[in-house]
This record gives sequence, C-alpha cells and structure tokens, in this order.
Amino acid sequence: MTTPLRFGILGAANIARSFTRGLVGSTLATVDAVASRGAEKADAFAAECGIPRAHASYAALLADPAIEAIYLPLPNDMHHDWAIRAVEAGKHVLCEKPLAMNATEARAMFAAAKAHGVHLVEAYPYMSQPQTLKLRALLAEGAIGRVQTIAAALGFALTTPDGAPLGDPANIRLDPARGGGGLLDAGTYAMSLIRIAAGTRPTRVWATARYTQSGVDQTVAATIEFPGGILAQLSCSVATAGHRHATVAGERGVIETGYSNHAPADAPLSLRLRRGAAATVPFETITVEGGDGFRAEAESFARMVRGGAQHWNGASEAESIDTVLALHAIAESAKRGGWVTLDR
Repeated sequence: MTTPLRFGILGAANIARSFTRGLVGSTLATVDAVASRGAEKADAFAAECGIPRAHASYAALLADPAIEAIYLPLPNDMHHDWAIRAVEAGKHVLCEKPLAMNATEARAMFAAAKAHGVHLVEAYPYMSQPQTLKLRALLAEGAIGRVQTIAAALGFALTTPDGAPLGDPANIRLDPARGGGGLLDAGTYAMSLIRIAAGTRPTRVWATARYTQSGVDQTVAATIEFPGGILAQLSCSVATAGHRHATVAGERGVIETGYSNHAPADAPLSLRLRRGAAATVPFETITVEGGDGFRAEAESFARMVRGGAQHWNGASEAESIDTVLALHAIAESAKRGGWVTLDR
C-alpha cells in the first residue's frame, strides 16, 4: 500500500471517538472526515478528534470525492439504509455490529455492495486480533478434534438487575424502537464467536430472557443446535459485572479465550489450549501480541480494499448473515418460548 485508505465517519457517536483514536499513527488507514446531522456537532467532533474535515449532513459526506470508505457507527436501525446509500455513492463500508436488524436487510446490503463493486463488511474488532486469528488457526488444523460444545458469554453493566437504567434513560441501547437490548449489543459478539467455532449455520435455538423497564432484552440465555451434533450455549447481559469469555470443547481438546476487542496497554492477549481428552492433560497458554482492535480491523479492511478480499481477516458474508439469522431466532424464542428453527 502506497497511500492510506481515507475513511469518513458517518455520525458522531462515542464509538466513533474510539475508532478515530485507534487509527492515530496508522500508515494504512486515516480518518479524513466526519459527518453529523448539523454543522455545530460535526465541527466540534472534528476539532476534538483532530479530523481534518467536517460535514453538516450524512449526504454531504457520501458526496465527498476524497473519501474512499465509510465507517458506519449509527444506531442499529439505521445500518441498512445508510450502508446502501454509501455503497451507491461508491464508498466501501465498514459497518458496526450488528450488521442489520434481520437477514433480509443484511442480504440487501451485501447485494448492493456487489452491484456497485465495493466492499461491505461487519466490524468486530476482536476478529482482527491475533487472539482470534490464532483461534481460527487452531480450529482449522484440528487441534482439539471435532468441535462438540461451545459456550460464549459477554456482559456489562448498563442497567440494574431490576432493569432500571444506570445512566441516561434515553440511551439508544435501551430503546426498543432503535434496535436496543443486550442481544444485539453484547449477544452479537457471543453469537459471532459461536459461529466461528461451529463453522456453519445453526439449525434451531431455544432461549429465555429478562427485560428492562423500557422493554428491551436485558439478559438472554440460549441453547443453539448445529448440523452434525454441535451444541452451543450463549449468554449475554447488560445488567452484570463485565465479563467476556468462551470455551470450545472438541473430542480431543479444549480452547478457552476471552475474544477481546482490545489488548491491555501493559499486557499481551492469550488463549488456553489443552491438547488431549483427559482432564489430567495440562493447559498450555498461548500468548499473542495484540493492540487496538479498531486499528487492527481498519488496517485489515484497508488491505482488502487495496489488495483484494483475501486480505480481510474479519467476518465473512456467510458468518454475518448466519449470526443475524441466529440472533433473530433467539429473540423470537425468548418472546414466545420453545424451539425456533432458523429461516433460510
């Protein structure tokens, strides 16, 4: 790569600040512009984050000929429309998770990107970390034999156990009309990790949930079946202490990982691997160098744009669609009870 990929950020969300900070010093990707729904907010965000240009509307950013790619951190219910508008403007799109509200939207987004000859992918910082790349490699080489069970959990404190908001009650993550809730926030990470480990689309799910005072899912637990006999368990919550961990058990071994978005400032990332079926076989700790996940995914995205799809190390189209399908089925099962078979 001779020139860095020039990103524009669609929206001045808090996560956009983190994305911008992550790219500081990168030689592969830069943030060159930001847009908000008004000039004052866009200008203030640009000044705060050291972004060269600000646009007073999303449409103006999409019309900026100097911008090659869009980072899309808008609320969940806006991903579909603005991703399609961006690819129609000839921009590559790195879209925050969850990619879409349902599989119909996700497929339409991918179809639009293909029709306009640009790349669209779902952003999961943890997937571009060496920790997850090592997990993929271990599974591919059969280090634990055939996968049999998977458990993935993620949670943090956004509400009290009684469902009351701990902060701003107007937080969009607590708004059912905007695609809020623990499942689309925390659960999408856990489900995407489960999909990586299983390597295929689930067949059916059974879930239960507790809900916030605003009516979004607060805590969700699900059992997930896959072809070939793999069983998985997912748990996610916005009413717990922070936790993020996964266990993948095969016929001949076990992998444990934190599937972290970012590496600690003073420590590397690691996985634990047991190569053997007996509980007496000790775990080995595999240490890998990590960093800022936003930078890792943006640089992988830039390599893809410049050099081809083989350079992308994040979610594939199939993984993203299967994750959306599973999340939708989990939400449906939690509401009505019983097994829900995934749509095709």
